[in-house]
Amino acid sequence: MNDLKDKNIIVTGASGGIGNSIIEKFIETGANILATGTRIEKLEELKSKYSQIKILKFDISQSDKIEEFIDNAITELGGSLDCLINNAGVTQDNLAIRMSLDEWKKVIDINLTSTFLLSKAAIKKMLKNKSGKIVNITSVVGHTGNLGQANYTASKAGIVAMSKSLAIEYAKKNININCISPGFIQTAMTDKLDDKFKEAIISKIPSARLGEPADIANAVVFLCSNKASYINGETLHINGGMYMA
Repeated sequence: MNDLKDKNIIVTGASGGIGNSIIEKFIETGANILATGTRIEKLEELKSKYSQIKILKFDISQSDKIEEFIDNAITELGGSLDCLINNAGVTQDNLAIRMSLDEWKKVIDINLTSTFLLSKAAIKKMLKNKSGKIVNITSVVGHTGNLGQANYTASKAGIVAMSKSLAIEYAKKNININCISPGFIQTAMTDKLDDKFKEAIISKIPSARLGEPADIANAVVFLCSNKASYINGETLHINGGMYMA
């Protein structure tokens, strides 16, 4: 998509399978990318593969440093911000009656609160440009619920509702804020699943397969392009028909 050429884009959670694919797709558009994550060795691997990207190690749980991070990232990109992809997130699963307050707070704070603070800091910059795109990565289980994931599902459902509110607040400023809700995607995480459990998941998917990271990345690029300029406050479900909103 030629309209993304030279656009400045921040991608969080860049070191995972979906993050890698998002960066690869953006590179094909000619965009300027800053990749961030907590594992510097993974970021350096990305840099060695895609020499044109910028990398910046940052832990989004450091909520008091998020505005500073956005400032530093924009400086690395050359002084402006066009798109933010909030892809970073964590899980800490447990049955509800066994889930500690720390387990609840860690997932809510990183997945929901940090996504809000990153979006807030980015919007401040985008208002100066009078345009911008934010894409928040949620999850199918934020809509369906899931065993042992009350904290994670709450955080992902919260991102959807929050994104709608932000979209309403800033639509007139030409800032689009949308979500992508992946189903089960073929990544290192799903590779570790027991074969029987994986088969049980696939049996619930009409497409009869797991998704690919590129399925998510293609949608991210689309939502950041001018082709999606009239899409705001929406959630794009990419799950092979497992959940149909």
